[in-house]
Amino acid sequence: MTSKERCPLTEVKKHTARRLVNDVAGMVEDTKKVNAIWLEVTGCSGNIISLLNSENPGLYDILTDMVNFTYNNTLMGSEGEFAFEKFLETLDTEFILLVDGAVSTKEKGRYNIVANYNGKNITALEAIQLAGGKAKYVVAVGTCASHGGISAAKPNPSESKSVQEVLSRQVIKLPGCPCHPDWVVGTIAHLVGYGMPQLDDEGRPLLFYGVTIHDTCTRRGFFDKGIFAQKFGEEGCMLKLGCRGPVTKTDCPRRKWNGYVNWPIGDNTNCIGCAQSKFPDGMEPFVKY
Repeated sequence: MTSKERCPLTEVKKHTARRLVNDVAGMVEDTKKVNAIWLEVTGCSGNIISLLNSENPGLYDILTDMVNFTYNNTLMGSEGEFAFEKFLETLDTEFILLVDGAVSTKEKGRYNIVANYNGKNITALEAIQLAGGKAKYVVAVGTCASHGGISAAKPNPSESKSVQEVLSRQVIKLPGCPCHPDWVVGTIAHLVGYGMPQLDDEGRPLLFYGVTIHDTCTRRGFFDKGIFAQKFGEEGCMLKLGCRGPVTKTDCPRRKWNGYVNWPIGDNTNCIGCAQSKFPDGMEPFVKY
């Protein structure tokens, strides 16, 4: 590393989600909040559930301080055509499009209908292409939206694809199954306050995806000393049990999950590479003996 280069760990520490929200909240106090569309498509809704479990900052902070969610399949009170009208109205404003789930493309997207408007079924593919062409930023939330993920796993009967594959524009990718709420909140805060964050060659924000799990793993010392667990429950690096930490870039060892309480390796379970672009097919088998 040269003297001009910055350590990725330093950048991650400086740009925590909480700090970003606090900084941006002051910037938007006297201005109108940015509109945001959260579109749930071909997936399990795991990412919106993860976001609802966010802490420090929580969803309340982001809704009151930064953005106005004009459309969200799960959270909005409106339904039917009235709900989709909110979606259409947002297209004439400055907004951020967040997509949760892969995009079904078989039979022109008919395997995933997100609305019925004026007697016509609206596919997820149509909605994403319509909003994606007008959004200031497009964010793929979770591995399915970022890379296809489980929704596009073999045999992929719905012919699902990533958001990037159906839009000819830049897409910010936040892989993870599910995506950690801090990665979502922090990215939104950065977009609102500072614009586009620095991305890696896969389109992921470096402040959350700058180093591999292996780089900061709590069991890294075992790896360096050549001490490997032979079965679950033993002390040692879990590489020989199938751990995908060396090829998966996230900050899970430091940030942890479920209110910052624990994470897979901390619970004697190997990383399965859920934030990796080839997950799940390319990460199998998840466990080795």
